[in-house]
Amino acid sequence: MENLQKNVCAPSPESSCCDDRHRPEKKEGPQVYSRMLLALIGVGLWYAVYRQLAPFSSFLTYELFGLEQGSHLGGAIQFFLYDTPKVMMLLTLVVYGVGIIRTFFTPDRTRKILAGKRESVGNVLAAFLGIVTPFCSCSAVPLFIGFVTAGVPLGVTLSFLIAAPMVNEIALVLLYGLLGWKVAALYLGTGLLVAIVAGWTIGRFGMENHIEEWVRKMRASADEVSQDELSWDNRFAQGWQAVKDIVGKVWIYVIAGIAVGAGIHGYVPDDFMASIMGKEAWWSVPAAVLIGIPLYSNAAGIVPVIHALLEKGAALGTVLAFMMSVIALSLPEMVILRKVLMPKLIAVFIAVVGSGILLVGYLFNFII
Repeated sequence: MENLQKNVCAPSPESSCCDDRHRPEKKEGPQVYSRMLLALIGVGLWYAVYRQLAPFSSFLTYELFGLEQGSHLGGAIQFFLYDTPKVMMLLTLVVYGVGIIRTFFTPDRTRKILAGKRESVGNVLAAFLGIVTPFCSCSAVPLFIGFVTAGVPLGVTLSFLIAAPMVNEIALVLLYGLLGWKVAALYLGTGLLVAIVAGWTIGRFGMENHIEEWVRKMRASADEVSQDELSWDNRFAQGWQAVKDIVGKVWIYVIAGIAVGAGIHGYVPDDFMASIMGKEAWWSVPAAVLIGIPLYSNAAGIVPVIHALLEKGAALGTVLAFMMSVIALSLPEMVILRKVLMPKLIAVFIAVVGSGILLVGYLFNFII
């Protein structure tokens, strides 16, 4: 246990969201103007290329490769050739922008914002901050310890830990790119609602004594190094670093997810999924949640799959419940949190969040 306490805040060198090695010191210089000009030119080129993806994928599939239009293989190949660059381009653009925004919301600054807030306000604030604050599995434990030792209530801390992995820029940009802004907005709203209500509910149970004792005995570090204000030049540089770190890690999941989605799109008969994951199958929502919990994937791998499932007749509420359970309640995340939470609190956490996800699934299946 002593080794764990010493090492819990020292994630592996490969982690980029848990350390400060990519935070350059404040520097002023003319490079900021050149970066802004290059960014504007880059956005223009990005848009021009993005507009041509659909006709270009059709040209490659049906003219260059000579596949028959309407065939299973042709549909699968065209789906893959269109969605892969589309998702990667959207992901790169949004991650760059969010990477710049995140320079204003370091974990230390987020902890200070949430410290001392009463739970109802704190839960809402924590859920929204979870969207823009750097977070990954390696940072779950040190963030949790930092929040608790800084006086952030348990329920508020859990609202943050639910929202941060589930409602992040990768999930939102993929949903927007593949399913449109309405589905992305629904996912954003319901994801935040689950995080806020689940954190507030757990906070009402008064389960602070179910945090591991060694965590409760720790004191917030008084000699933390404060982050200097960064220049815009450095913020742009960190935006690009975020692209290299995040896109560099998830691109393989994007391709794998789109490949699975392409197979479903091309070969699964229309409306086939309606009998398994449709509105009429009342058991489909709890089954989707139970299947999703032990799985391990991130938004990059799961969104292309639910895109294809929806095309084949699966109900929106069912696939959103499946996606939320995979991202927010994955078994690896629970194993990591076991370092700081006792089993009873983890069980309550899973039950409350899972119930919220079930309600979201049934609600959307009922109204849509």
